[in-house]
Amino acid sequence: MLGPRRISGVRKLLNAKKIIQLQRLTASIAVSPYIVKYVARLVRATRPGDESAPPFIRELVDWGAGPRAGQYLINGGKAFAAMAGRYSVAIDDIRSAAVPVLRHRISSNFQAQAEGLTTEDLIGKLLAEVRPPEIEKYQKG
Repeated sequence: MLGPRRISGVRKLLNAKKIIQLQRLTASIAVSPYIVKYVARLVRATRPGDESAPPFIRELVDWGAGPRAGQYLINGGKAFAAMAGRYSVAIDDIRSAAVPVLRHRISSNFQAQAEGLTTEDLIGKLLAEVRPPEIEKYQKG
């Protein structure tokens, strides 16, 4: 009979209090309305029935992401910003979170599968297609 195995080289890095502090710090990272608009555009574009969905989504997807996907994209963006040492979320943070957040929230159809396209492929194509919103220019006076 085998006894408990010892794992060498594993050591505790954070205690519960530190983990909670990091969670609170990450939650406090700023998200601009610009980022929120981009996330909303991205999530809506995953839905084949939405008028903003690109043609390839209408053709290759049975159903897309729901509202919670947007919340998790923002939370994921905050986590990527925190890991990079930044105090606000950038478009690239949202793009980095897109595959892990959306891959199980989008259902590709038989046509996509027949073409050998994975959900990750569709998300990559979507990220290339959905542009961030325009930034309003500051005008004097």
